[in-house]
Amino acid sequence: MAALASSQIRNIVLAAHSGAGKTTLADAMYYKTGAVNRRGRVDEQTSLSDYEPEEQERGSSVQMAILPCTWRDHKINVLDTPGYPDFRGDMLSAMRVADAAVMLISAPSGIEVGSIQAWQAAEEAELPRVIVVNKLDRPETDFDEVVSVIQDAWGRMCVPVQAPEGSGEGLTAITDLLDGAVEDMPEELVEAIAESDDDLMMMYLEGEELSAEDLMNGLRSAIRSGTVVPIFAMAADKEIGVEQFMDAVVNLVPAPEDELPEGVTEDTPANLIFKTSADPFVGKVSYMRVYGASLLPNSQLVTGSKGDSERVAQVYSPVGKELTVVDEAVRGDIAAVTKLQEASTYDTLCSRDNMVELEGAELPAPIFALAISPESQADLDKMATSLTRITEEDPTLHLERNAETGQLVLHGLGDIHVEMAIQRIARKFEVSLTTSLPKIAYRETIVSNADVDYKHKKQSGGSGQYGHVLMRVAPSQPDSGIEFSSSVVGGNVPREYIPSVEKGVRNAAAQGVLAGFPVVGINVELYDGSSHSVDSSGVAFEIAGSMGFRQAMRDARPQLLEPVLKVDVMVPDETAGDVMGDLNRKRARISGMEPLGNGFTVVKAEAPTSTMQRYAADLR
Repeated sequence: MAALASSQIRNIVLAAHSGAGKTTLADAMYYKTGAVNRRGRVDEQTSLSDYEPEEQERGSSVQMAILPCTWRDHKINVLDTPGYPDFRGDMLSAMRVADAAVMLISAPSGIEVGSIQAWQAAEEAELPRVIVVNKLDRPETDFDEVVSVIQDAWGRMCVPVQAPEGSGEGLTAITDLLDGAVEDMPEELVEAIAESDDDLMMMYLEGEELSAEDLMNGLRSAIRSGTVVPIFAMAADKEIGVEQFMDAVVNLVPAPEDELPEGVTEDTPANLIFKTSADPFVGKVSYMRVYGASLLPNSQLVTGSKGDSERVAQVYSPVGKELTVVDEAVRGDIAAVTKLQEASTYDTLCSRDNMVELEGAELPAPIFALAISPESQADLDKMATSLTRITEEDPTLHLERNAETGQLVLHGLGDIHVEMAIQRIARKFEVSLTTSLPKIAYRETIVSNADVDYKHKKQSGGSGQYGHVLMRVAPSQPDSGIEFSSSVVGGNVPREYIPSVEKGVRNAAAQGVLAGFPVVGINVELYDGSSHSVDSSGVAFEIAGSMGFRQAMRDARPQLLEPVLKVDVMVPDETAGDVMGDLNRKRARISGMEPLGNGFTVVKAEAPTSTMQRYAADLR
């Protein structure tokens, strides 16, 4: 294909609930370009998009893949993203660099939780949206009924621009409602387009004739502004409606914005890395969108955030797992670069003369964790490097050394997310890790007051040890830690020994009397004591403070505190009662319910961490 202009590029992200047919559509679109002789299929493990062994085994995507489709002298960069919530970090990264979101709805299933989350993410990103109702070849599917559900959930701005010919197994073709004479077009469609533009609306209300070109231009502008969301019909697995959809992407979906990001000019490079892949053979592969000047081979660039120098030896166009060398990547295009040394996901590659830092995606916080350890000494030697590379590849994975439990903990967006990361580490880097649920970091406190009179006295020849303290303990706020004070008068406890008493108290508070967990929420007052002119020392009073505190804790009704999670669970309305019952069995405190008005409800609760460590898996 000849050199492209930015106006010939379309960047779309496929987003939906798992199983809606995103990967099937991506493979079908790539096949229609003529780039391959045989279409890749998920069920045959030949998909160009689902190429990782973990994806082929599961039969669903676990990471973003890019398929560039050349169509009618345009390049459609299809960003196929996972629908499973554990991997939604890739969906958000893809939305950051896409110019439109394609929301797939499975006709037999309707709107599902993953589709709602994808819609909300696209809405927050202010991304133009189009909807594809897929799998219309399945038995007992009704396009009009699905359209009605979509409009009830997402508004009347969602209007069909196509209609299926036949239904279920009798589906034969898709009709474009915008083809033909204006008077033959559905009135709902014409009104929706006219309402999105003041000039068109005036013409429509005054009875002036609107041309097909007027409506196409109006629809194009309305999609860009988000005032109209067109609904397309399709059976991607049978390739019915795929070519018409590709035509619509070229005709209607916005090209890369003419307006450059702040600080970027057409003559200066600005390339946002939105995905990093750790390949055991190629090394690090960085996927980026070009926002400024064309990305060229043999370029010397820097990271906008840190100023680290990076050399771009070759520029590639990614096609699934393959990389094709290209002469350049123009503004708006998506490219890949290998073996960058310092740059990571969401870094911006720019020139030293015009350093810019483009904003990345806001990723969700981890909700699941596993403690990890190496199986052998050989694994230990390679573990640190492999974990660093896997967290570079997936920024929604977080690695933490828990100071309290001493465990190395890998956090992710769900049990499958973390377990898949462990599998990828074993496959890519030949490092075997054992996993377990992390230990719970409990706390200890007291629920009543107590006074203690503790005397530490030891005589073993020569100078002995003597420290005598009278202390009072009382409960305070759990998040206040240990608050120590002294009200000693008359020098019964010499001033120089009071810090030693405090040190002893704080050392004892590091391990409580119930189970050895840190102690919090206690006021400790040293109010009297005595000393010996020869045998008293800082060490003696430190021991007295430590032992006296432990005795006072035992007398003050010690209690174990467990960490509590705030939980939001989005569920279908009809299952809200079951979920609340399950949360109650996990000792949760239900704080409220928030109906979303689209058939789903958010249940809000607070629950002990110990009962919620595998809650996402339990809920499924």
